[in-house]
Amino acid sequence: MTIDLPATGPITQRPGGDAEQTEWSVADNRLAGLVFGEHDRHLALIESRIGVEIIARGNRVTLRGSDPARHAARAVLEDLSQRASAGLDIAEGDVEGAIRMATAVPKANSAGSMPEIRTRRKVVRPRSPGQRAYLEALAAHELVFAIGPAGTGKTYLAVAMGVRALLSGEVDRLILSRPAVEAGEQLGFLPGDMKEKVDPYLRPLYDALHDMLSDGRAQRMIAEGTIEIAPLAFMRGRTLANACIILDEAQNTTPMQMKMFLTRLGENARMVITGDLSQIDLPPGQPSGLVQAVDILKNVEGVAIVRFAERDIVRHPLVARIVAAYDANTGRGGD
Repeated sequence: MTIDLPATGPITQRPGGDAEQTEWSVADNRLAGLVFGEHDRHLALIESRIGVEIIARGNRVTLRGSDPARHAARAVLEDLSQRASAGLDIAEGDVEGAIRMATAVPKANSAGSMPEIRTRRKVVRPRSPGQRAYLEALAAHELVFAIGPAGTGKTYLAVAMGVRALLSGEVDRLILSRPAVEAGEQLGFLPGDMKEKVDPYLRPLYDALHDMLSDGRAQRMIAEGTIEIAPLAFMRGRTLANACIILDEAQNTTPMQMKMFLTRLGENARMVITGDLSQIDLPPGQPSGLVQAVDILKNVEGVAIVRFAERDIVRHPLVARIVAAYDANTGRGGD
């Protein structure tokens, strides 16, 4: 199953003088402060992105603008209100994510409650239609490919899912892997022992892991072998059962490496493979195993392929514009 998300974008029409209005309120002033943000900065962001006028009085707001704009703004406020009521923090990225979800093309939003991943330290919810489709695919499929540009949350959400599965007892181990290929450097020429050589390549996986678990607990689980972080070459010859296995930066695998990794899948195991096809660091002329695997497995039962695009980037808004500019310069276009 391949999941391609339709285009999304903010509603940019500004309300006119005869615009209709909608009244909305949150339970109390304390929650209002969390939802509206310090000095109403969340409301200002909603106004800017959606093109709606918001007038706040106490715990009530008046929304003025077109029907689509008012509907989208109300959806954002309700999403933020649910977060605040659940005791979750609301950062600017959460507001941006709520706006992105509320202004998505309707068919991109599937019915039902919003999927989420709960770990000891965080509650992770989707911040784009692509992320929602990804979380739903992770819940429903044994093998998921996530392909798209940097900043779309491919690795972060996969690690969150793996940590949740590990803590809930669904799996016994969490295995995180990456090919040790970066910008043409050779491991043999790097200083240090093997661990010191490969750790820099695996640092993004450590960062995501430590965001889900306390540093002490993460280190204990790594020491115990419950969580394993290793380069791809260390996977050869193993059968990985009762485990969640994540391969990051898979665009830098060769076809032989990819086949080797895919065939490690054992009983009661789930596998997630992420990659960005615009950042292949393999030697010239060497085909990417990720490109080949996606083509070969696109119609195989139990396999989901989720394709992210620039509109799904959830880092700083400038990152999306940088990616778009590079794509336009190369003529590649969006995913």
